[in-house]
Amino acid sequence: MRAPMARGGAVRIVDVAEPEPGPGQVRIRVEAAAVNPVDLATAAGVLAGNGLMPHQETYALGWDVAGVVDRAGPGVTGLRTGERVIGLSDRLTDPLKAQADLVVLDETAVAPAPAGVAAPEASTLPLNALTAVQALDLAGLAAGETLLVTGAAGGVGGYLVELAVARGLRVAAVAAPGDEATVRGFGAEWFVPRGADLAAAIRAVVPGGVHGLVDAALVGLPALDAVRNGGAFVAVNAGPAPVPLRGIRVSTVFIRADAAQLRDVATLAGAGRLSLRVAGTYPLERAAEAYERLRKGGLRGRLVLLP
Repeated sequence: MRAPMARGGAVRIVDVAEPEPGPGQVRIRVEAAAVNPVDLATAAGVLAGNGLMPHQETYALGWDVAGVVDRAGPGVTGLRTGERVIGLSDRLTDPLKAQADLVVLDETAVAPAPAGVAAPEASTLPLNALTAVQALDLAGLAAGETLLVTGAAGGVGGYLVELAVARGLRVAAVAAPGDEATVRGFGAEWFVPRGADLAAAIRAVVPGGVHGLVDAALVGLPALDAVRNGGAFVAVNAGPAPVPLRGIRVSTVFIRADAAQLRDVATLAGAGRLSLRVAGTYPLERAAEAYERLRKGGLRGRLVLLP
């Protein structure tokens, strides 16, 4: 079967053996696999260079998958053959990841696909939506409190705004000026254009500062002054986490697969409460072109590979 692999920074299609599910695992026939910035960083060797994964001769690619269960291993009880599913391949060192004709995942990393949603759109959900869910959990805010989201027009940021609003939070969003209508459409109450004096702009509309901030744009320390004393600051993945000051809780979200959370976001997506944005699709054999397009930037939504 086919799978894009990165070697020396270049993405090429290679022939690999079909994987077989072990105990507690399912094999998914891939219908769509999103391409994320973390895939670009993996292919370029950035993650290995930063010590986040071992140096390897080749790197498997892909975190997000939508497809159909075609085989279940021993002990699988919650999923059935022929079921449409979404899943998250969250281990960096797996020899085969989501961008392939077939992928094997733990049952705990898979959930039924959102009802009525096509595979390309469904494949954009797992990584970014679960990152947003887990970041919001770390922030620990209560309904009615205020949240600032940087990078609010991006894949993670958009879900952060929508999921925060679903939890009853009041959201201030930071994005490029041209994205104001988009993030307000996600439910943001306040908008701050990227490049503005963030702390001053926020404190002008939220006296004392916001209760919490999720830093999807990796702004780091300059954003901390927008948070009130005793608030929460959540860095996304390997983003810069400032030293805690003024009693602010600082934490970092590192994404992990969670079937229950996947089910929750799939339910919201199926109900039309999450925006599933596909910037374009490519046949699997043209994966290198998709990576090159992502490298150029300027996308809103995810590119998706179609086996």
